[in-house]
Amino acid sequence: MKKLFLGICLLAAIASFDAAAQKRLTIIHTNDTHSHVEPIRSGTDAGMGGVIEQAAYLDSVRRVDGKRNVLLLHAGDFSQGTSYFTILKGDLEIDLLNAMKFDCVSLGNHEFDNGLDELGRRLSWLKCPVVCANYDFSSIEAGKYIRPYVILRKAGMKIGIVGLLTDLSTFVDRSISEEIPSLDIVQTANRWASYLKNEKRCDLVIALTHLGFEGVGFTDPMLVRATRDIDLVVGGHSHTFMEEMEYEYNLDGKPVPILQDGNWGLFLGNFKIQ
Repeated sequence: MKKLFLGICLLAAIASFDAAAQKRLTIIHTNDTHSHVEPIRSGTDAGMGGVIEQAAYLDSVRRVDGKRNVLLLHAGDFSQGTSYFTILKGDLEIDLLNAMKFDCVSLGNHEFDNGLDELGRRLSWLKCPVVCANYDFSSIEAGKYIRPYVILRKAGMKIGIVGLLTDLSTFVDRSISEEIPSLDIVQTANRWASYLKNEKRCDLVIALTHLGFEGVGFTDPMLVRATRDIDLVVGGHSHTFMEEMEYEYNLDGKPVPILQDGNWGLFLGNFKIQ
Protein backbone atom coordinates (compact mmCIF):
# COMPACT_ATOMS: atom_id res chain seq x y z
CA MET A 1 0.00 0.00 0.00
CA LYS A 2 1.24 3.41 -0.92
CA LYS A 3 1.51 6.12 1.72
CA LEU A 4 0.50 9.51 0.40
CA PHE A 5 2.52 12.64 0.99
CA LEU A 6 0.23 13.88 3.73
CA GLY A 7 0.28 10.56 5.51
CA ILE A 8 -3.32 9.75 4.64
CA CYS A 9 -4.29 6.49 3.01
CA LEU A 10 -7.28 6.50 0.72
CA LEU A 11 -9.42 3.40 0.79
CA ALA A 12 -11.43 3.86 -2.40
CA ALA A 13 -14.15 1.69 -3.83
CA ILE A 14 -17.14 1.98 -6.08
CA ALA A 15 -20.38 0.31 -5.07
CA SER A 16 -23.79 0.31 -6.71
CA PHE A 17 -27.14 0.60 -4.97
CA ASP A 18 -30.33 0.49 -7.02
CA ALA A 19 -31.89 3.55 -5.44
CA ALA A 20 -28.74 5.60 -5.86
CA ALA A 21 -28.44 5.23 -9.63
CA GLN A 22 -26.85 8.18 -11.41
CA LYS A 23 -25.81 9.73 -8.09
CA ARG A 24 -22.28 9.91 -6.73
CA LEU A 25 -21.58 10.08 -3.00
CA THR A 26 -18.16 10.34 -1.37
CA ILE A 27 -17.94 8.97 2.17
CA ILE A 28 -14.86 10.04 4.12
CA HIS A 29 -14.51 8.08 7.33
CA THR A 30 -12.19 7.63 10.28
CA ASN A 31 -12.21 5.90 13.67
CA ASP A 32 -10.22 5.50 16.88
CA THR A 33 -8.32 8.76 16.50
CA HIS A 34 -7.75 8.71 20.28
CA SER A 35 -6.86 12.39 20.74
CA HIS A 36 -3.97 12.21 18.27
CA VAL A 37 -3.85 15.83 17.18
CA GLU A 38 -0.30 15.95 15.83
CA PRO A 39 1.46 13.74 13.27
CA ILE A 40 3.32 10.70 14.58
CA ARG A 41 6.81 11.80 15.62
CA SER A 42 8.86 8.62 15.31
CA GLY A 43 8.93 5.07 14.00
CA THR A 44 7.73 3.70 10.70
CA ASP A 45 4.66 5.97 10.75
CA ALA A 46 6.60 9.17 11.46
CA GLY A 47 5.01 12.17 9.78
CA MET A 48 1.68 10.47 9.23
CA GLY A 49 -1.63 11.70 10.58
CA GLY A 50 -2.34 15.01 12.29
CA VAL A 51 -5.46 17.15 12.11
CA ILE A 52 -3.87 19.83 9.93
CA GLU A 53 -3.10 17.28 7.24
CA GLN A 54 -6.54 15.70 7.60
CA ALA A 55 -8.27 19.07 7.33
CA ALA A 56 -6.28 19.95 4.22
CA TYR A 57 -7.27 16.67 2.59
CA LEU A 58 -10.93 17.14 3.53
CA ASP A 59 -10.92 20.62 2.03
CA SER A 60 -9.52 19.26 -1.22
CA VAL A 61 -12.14 16.49 -1.43
CA ARG A 62 -14.98 18.89 -0.71
CA ARG A 63 -13.65 21.31 -3.29
CA VAL A 64 -13.37 18.66 -6.01
CA ASP A 65 -16.46 16.55 -5.23
CA GLY A 66 -18.66 19.34 -3.86
CA LYS A 67 -19.63 19.83 -0.21
CA ARG A 68 -23.14 18.52 -0.81
CA ASN A 69 -21.74 15.24 -2.14
CA VAL A 70 -19.33 14.48 0.74
CA LEU A 71 -20.36 12.66 3.93
CA LEU A 72 -17.82 12.78 6.81
CA LEU A 73 -18.18 10.12 9.51
CA HIS A 74 -16.33 9.17 12.72
CA ALA A 75 -16.88 5.67 14.13
CA GLY A 76 -16.00 6.47 17.73
CA ASP A 77 -13.12 6.69 20.21
CA PHE A 78 -12.19 10.22 19.30
CA SER A 79 -11.28 10.55 23.01
CA GLN A 80 -8.36 9.38 25.17
CA GLY A 81 -4.82 8.46 24.20
CA THR A 82 -2.61 11.55 24.44
CA SER A 83 -1.87 14.36 26.87
CA TYR A 84 -4.33 16.56 24.98
CA PHE A 85 -7.17 14.52 26.46
CA THR A 86 -5.55 14.27 29.90
CA ILE A 87 -5.03 18.01 30.21
CA LEU A 88 -7.99 19.42 28.29
CA LYS A 89 -10.55 16.76 29.32
CA GLY A 90 -11.72 16.07 25.77
CA ASP A 91 -12.74 19.63 24.94
CA LEU A 92 -10.21 19.97 22.13
CA GLU A 93 -11.48 16.83 20.40
CA ILE A 94 -15.01 18.27 20.26
CA ASP A 95 -13.67 21.56 18.90
CA LEU A 96 -11.80 19.67 16.17
CA LEU A 97 -14.84 17.60 15.19
CA ASN A 98 -16.73 20.87 14.82
CA ALA A 99 -13.94 22.59 12.92
CA MET A 100 -13.66 19.76 10.40
CA LYS A 101 -17.45 19.73 10.02
CA PHE A 102 -18.17 16.08 10.67
CA ASP A 103 -21.65 15.09 9.54
CA CYS A 104 -22.19 12.33 12.12
CA VAL A 105 -20.26 10.48 14.83
CA SER A 106 -20.89 7.33 16.82
CA LEU A 107 -19.76 6.75 20.39
CA GLY A 108 -16.79 4.60 21.34
CA ASN A 109 -16.11 3.13 24.76
CA HIS A 110 -13.44 5.75 25.53
CA GLU A 111 -15.97 8.56 25.22
CA PHE A 112 -17.12 7.42 28.69
CA ASP A 113 -13.69 7.59 30.36
CA ASN A 114 -14.39 10.78 32.31
CA GLY A 115 -17.90 9.73 33.32
CA LEU A 116 -21.42 10.39 32.08
CA ASP A 117 -21.67 13.97 33.31
CA GLU A 118 -18.50 14.93 31.46
CA LEU A 119 -19.76 13.15 28.34
CA GLY A 120 -22.93 15.20 28.42
CA ARG A 121 -21.01 18.43 28.96
CA ARG A 122 -18.80 17.80 25.93
CA LEU A 123 -21.59 16.61 23.65
CA SER A 124 -23.61 19.72 24.46
CA TRP A 125 -21.54 21.78 22.02
CA LEU A 126 -20.85 19.15 19.40
CA LYS A 127 -22.53 20.46 16.26
CA CYS A 128 -23.14 17.17 14.44
CA PRO A 129 -25.50 14.31 15.33
CA VAL A 130 -24.30 11.58 17.73
CA VAL A 131 -25.84 8.16 17.10
CA CYS A 132 -26.05 5.13 19.37
CA ALA A 133 -29.12 2.88 19.24
CA ASN A 134 -28.31 -0.09 21.47
CA TYR A 135 -28.13 1.74 24.80
CA ASP A 136 -30.83 3.60 26.72
CA PHE A 137 -29.57 7.09 27.56
CA SER A 138 -32.95 8.47 28.56
CA SER A 139 -32.13 8.83 32.27
CA ILE A 140 -28.94 10.89 31.89
CA GLU A 141 -28.14 14.42 30.72
CA ALA A 142 -26.05 13.16 27.79
CA GLY A 143 -29.17 11.48 26.44
CA LYS A 144 -30.36 14.85 25.16
CA TYR A 145 -27.55 14.77 22.61
CA ILE A 146 -27.61 11.10 21.56
CA ARG A 147 -30.12 9.60 19.15
CA PRO A 148 -30.49 6.08 17.72
CA TYR A 149 -30.31 7.23 14.12
CA VAL A 150 -30.18 10.27 11.89
CA ILE A 151 -31.31 10.93 8.33
CA LEU A 152 -29.08 13.13 6.19
CA ARG A 153 -29.23 14.21 2.57
CA LYS A 154 -26.10 14.15 0.46
CA ALA A 155 -25.56 13.85 -3.30
CA GLY A 156 -29.32 13.77 -3.82
CA MET A 157 -29.60 10.69 -1.61
CA LYS A 158 -31.60 10.17 1.55
CA ILE A 159 -29.14 8.50 3.92
CA GLY A 160 -30.07 6.81 7.19
CA ILE A 161 -27.31 6.27 9.76
CA VAL A 162 -27.79 4.07 12.83
CA GLY A 163 -25.19 3.93 15.60
CA LEU A 164 -24.13 0.75 17.40
CA LEU A 165 -21.70 0.41 20.31
CA THR A 166 -19.78 -2.52 21.75
CA ASP A 167 -20.60 -4.17 25.09
CA LEU A 168 -19.45 -1.59 27.64
CA SER A 169 -19.45 -3.89 30.66
CA THR A 170 -15.77 -4.78 30.24
CA PHE A 171 -14.63 -1.27 29.28
CA VAL A 172 -16.25 1.16 31.72
CA ASP A 173 -16.90 1.33 35.43
CA ARG A 174 -19.94 -0.59 36.59
CA SER A 175 -21.53 2.60 37.91
CA ILE A 176 -21.59 3.90 34.33
CA SER A 177 -22.90 0.79 32.61
CA GLU A 178 -25.70 0.45 35.16
CA GLU A 179 -27.03 3.91 34.26
CA ILE A 180 -27.28 3.19 30.54
CA PRO A 181 -28.96 -0.21 30.07
CA SER A 182 -27.95 -2.09 26.94
CA LEU A 183 -30.50 -3.22 24.37
CA ASP A 184 -30.31 -6.36 22.26
CA ILE A 185 -28.00 -5.33 19.45
CA VAL A 186 -29.42 -7.60 16.73
CA GLN A 187 -33.03 -6.68 17.43
CA THR A 188 -32.11 -3.01 17.67
CA ALA A 189 -30.11 -3.01 14.44
CA ASN A 190 -32.85 -4.82 12.52
CA ARG A 191 -35.54 -2.56 13.93
CA TRP A 192 -33.90 0.70 12.92
CA ALA A 193 -32.47 -0.53 9.62
CA SER A 194 -35.92 -1.74 8.57
CA TYR A 195 -37.49 1.51 9.72
CA LEU A 196 -35.00 3.61 7.76
CA LYS A 197 -35.17 1.48 4.63
CA ASN A 198 -38.86 0.60 4.48
CA GLU A 199 -40.71 3.36 6.33
CA LYS A 200 -38.44 6.34 5.82
CA ARG A 201 -37.50 5.10 2.33
CA CYS A 202 -33.82 5.87 2.69
CA ASP A 203 -31.71 5.26 -0.41
CA LEU A 204 -28.78 4.14 1.74
CA VAL A 205 -28.66 2.74 5.28
CA ILE A 206 -25.30 2.92 7.06
CA ALA A 207 -24.43 1.23 10.35
CA LEU A 208 -21.87 3.50 12.03
CA THR A 209 -20.43 1.10 14.56
CA HIS A 210 -17.88 0.77 17.32
CA LEU A 211 -17.95 -3.02 17.51
CA GLY A 212 -14.70 -4.09 15.86
CA PHE A 213 -14.05 -6.09 12.74
CA GLU A 214 -12.19 -8.83 14.63
CA GLY A 215 -11.47 -9.96 18.18
CA VAL A 216 -13.73 -11.01 21.03
CA GLY A 217 -17.33 -9.95 21.38
CA PHE A 218 -19.94 -9.08 18.79
CA THR A 219 -18.21 -7.85 15.63
CA ASP A 220 -19.21 -6.13 12.41
CA PRO A 221 -19.22 -9.37 10.35
CA MET A 222 -21.51 -10.94 12.96
CA LEU A 223 -23.78 -7.89 12.73
CA VAL A 224 -24.12 -8.21 8.97
CA ARG A 225 -24.84 -11.95 9.12
CA ALA A 226 -27.64 -11.35 11.63
CA THR A 227 -29.37 -8.44 9.91
CA ARG A 228 -30.94 -7.14 6.72
CA ASP A 229 -31.52 -3.67 5.26
CA ILE A 230 -28.03 -2.39 6.18
CA ASP A 231 -26.21 -1.37 2.99
CA LEU A 232 -22.84 -0.41 4.45
CA VAL A 233 -20.96 -0.76 7.74
CA VAL A 234 -18.48 1.94 8.73
CA GLY A 235 -16.75 0.65 11.83
CA GLY A 236 -14.16 1.15 14.51
CA HIS A 237 -12.90 -0.29 17.82
CA SER A 238 -10.52 -3.06 16.68
CA HIS A 239 -8.07 -0.62 15.03
CA THR A 240 -8.18 -2.73 11.89
CA PHE A 241 -6.61 -1.20 8.81
CA MET A 242 -8.26 -2.51 5.67
CA GLU A 243 -6.16 -2.06 2.57
CA GLU A 244 -9.20 -3.38 0.73
CA MET A 245 -12.77 -3.34 1.98
CA GLU A 246 -14.25 -6.56 3.29
CA TYR A 247 -17.65 -8.04 2.49
CA GLU A 248 -20.01 -10.14 4.59
CA TYR A 249 -23.34 -11.61 3.50
CA ASN A 250 -26.52 -10.56 5.29
CA LEU A 251 -29.66 -12.58 6.03
CA ASP A 252 -30.85 -12.08 2.46
CA GLY A 253 -27.57 -13.23 0.96
CA LYS A 254 -26.61 -9.70 -0.06
CA PRO A 255 -22.92 -8.74 0.20
CA VAL A 256 -22.46 -5.78 2.53
CA PRO A 257 -19.20 -3.77 2.51
CA ILE A 258 -17.45 -3.29 5.86
CA LEU A 259 -14.95 -0.46 6.30
CA GLN A 260 -12.46 0.49 9.02
CA ASP A 261 -9.36 2.68 8.98
CA GLY A 262 -6.85 1.63 11.59
CA ASN A 263 -6.30 4.17 14.34
CA TRP A 264 -4.78 7.47 15.50
CA GLY A 265 -5.90 9.33 12.39
CA LEU A 266 -3.12 7.83 10.30
CA PHE A 267 -5.63 7.01 7.58
CA LEU A 268 -8.82 8.44 6.14
CA GLY A 269 -11.13 6.20 4.16
CA ASN A 270 -12.59 7.42 0.87
CA PHE A 271 -15.53 5.29 -0.28
CA LYS A 272 -17.47 6.28 -3.37
CA ILE A 273 -20.99 5.16 -4.20
CA GLN A 274 -22.37 5.65 -7.68
